[in-house]
Amino acid sequence: MYTQEITVNNEVGLHARPATFFIQKANEFKSGIWVEKEDRRVNAKSLLGVLSLGIVKGTTITLIADGSDEKDAVAALVDLVKDNFGE
Repeated sequence: MYTQEITVNNEVGLHARPATFFIQKANEFKSGIWVEKEDRRVNAKSLLGVLSLGIVKGTTITLIADGSDEKDAVAALVDLVKDNFGE
């Protein structure tokens, strides 16, 4: 299991369009991937799950992956967040 914290800094947070990019990236990996905000953990490959966290600008989330490509999965998602989801 591999985890890393990251702060979401894009203007709209992790809403519909950025969340779609996030989920598409997560689905490129075989590992199980979760997003954790405070005490809630959801599947990073689920649009409704990710949207249900209500992640806004300035929110720190924890990315958790477990599987054969866990480090690559977390690194790719961290890069996506740092790049403000390509916006």
